[in-house]
Amino acid sequence: MRPNIVTEAGVQTRFNQWWNAIPFLTSSVVVVCGIIYLICLLTGYDSFYEVCFLPSAIISRFQVYRFYTAIIFHGSLLHVLFNMMALVPMGSELERIMGSVRLLYLTFLLATTNAILHLLIASLAGYNPFYQYDHLMNECAIGFSGILFSMIVIETSLSGVTSRSVFGLFNVPAKLYPWILLVVFQLLMTNVSLLGHLCGILSGFSYSYGLFNFLMPGSSFFTTIESASWMSSFIRRPKFIMCTGGNPSNYIPTYSVQNTTSSGFSTGNAWRSLSSWLPQREASNQSSEDSRFPGRGRTLSTARDPTAPTGETDPNLHARLLEDSSSPDRLSDATITTTAEPRQVPIANTAVLPQSQAQGRVAAPEEQIQKLVAMGFDRTQVEVALAAADDDLTVAVEILMSQQA
Repeated sequence: MRPNIVTEAGVQTRFNQWWNAIPFLTSSVVVVCGIIYLICLLTGYDSFYEVCFLPSAIISRFQVYRFYTAIIFHGSLLHVLFNMMALVPMGSELERIMGSVRLLYLTFLLATTNAILHLLIASLAGYNPFYQYDHLMNECAIGFSGILFSMIVIETSLSGVTSRSVFGLFNVPAKLYPWILLVVFQLLMTNVSLLGHLCGILSGFSYSYGLFNFLMPGSSFFTTIESASWMSSFIRRPKFIMCTGGNPSNYIPTYSVQNTTSSGFSTGNAWRSLSSWLPQREASNQSSEDSRFPGRGRTLSTARDPTAPTGETDPNLHARLLEDSSSPDRLSDATITTTAEPRQVPIANTAVLPQSQAQGRVAAPEEQIQKLVAMGFDRTQVEVALAAADDDLTVAVEILMSQQA
């Protein structure tokens, strides 16, 4: 009799599963940066002074193209590998929330604002009358890390975590996490652009606090782009995510516990992800949920007669239900008295709370409202969504996205 043989999936299969789980825009950026590095390596191109972010060249010759060429070129294999390994988890999560086109627009916006801030700070430091730092004007910066620092700030703000782990060694408050990384990288690595990373952090906080609201178009703008005929070939791809919140894998990151610790931008996590070739996701009970109702279920409270014995149901329950269903006007006033176990009912595409719960509920914090308004949602809808989500920021995003769909 042939023994049972259990074999694991090969490296190629695991790689294909890992790669197919990365959304369209994130995987495209990885491919573009990788191809550009390989072309430079094979052709021996190393004239990065022609494409890098060089403040003196931008000011004297108005070479604005450097705003964008600098982020797709990398100086070494470790440089491009480290940046792309960091981009995959953060970019994938943001793309599933925002959509592919919206994240592309945000990437260009962050590249522009990072460059402008870099240019202003370098100019102030280089031409101030007290002490001139001329080397900042002649600093040649390349790499995607400035955008990554912006994404770290935005993803930390959206996730709602209170602390993060730095390389798995120690935890720091979430708001200090980007600043700790800035200092650590500056101390551990040579030829790191302090000003480039600093401007990325400043742009990320500016977006999180709504300072870029006037630069972010509404959902109709992105819907118009997605409905264009020239976009049809991209939209048909299985990894493309619509800006309405559609998700090919029916998964939007949900942080059900606010006081959790996220590992974030950790070398250990990146290595574990690379070794397994599979995306690391938070364990949840989504497998038992109906795919038509993404998000967390709610328990509908039922009124119970305290004098009724345990395990005994109301004998007139069926008659009253039939009577109420035949009278729509009385349906909202009907009260079901039963001692059965409360049923878990997932709530989707709704933003209505029971009247008793809404009356005793405290208004949502202004900081959470501002974060969602900064993403382009209407303030009134944001307040209603936060009320329905019990101030859970990520669930509120799911509700708003489902309403737009």
